[in-house]
Amino acid sequence: MYTSKQFQTYAKEKGIITSMSRTGNCHDNALIESFHSHLKSEGFYAQNIKQSNNASIIQTVDEYIHYYNNERIQRKLANMSPIAYRKHVA
Repeated sequence: MYTSKQFQTYAKEKGIITSMSRTGNCHDNALIESFHSHLKSEGFYAQNIKQSNNASIIQTVDEYIHYYNNERIQRKLANMSPIAYRKHVA
């Protein structure tokens, strides 16, 4: 869908600039793919969430983003959350 001519035309008409990785290069989107994996496994699957409407899905994603940025400890960030690490190095 994202790469379809119809979507690209719609995006252009709305002034939206789209960006896509190179075909067959998984490394282009490694960071966001990793985040999506964590979102699915920790935000949806681990909590056995079976959303059926957009509002509840949006709420779950919003809550997970807050958790990921403010509470989720990451080893690569000296065992701090991203927000805590940013404050630490600033």
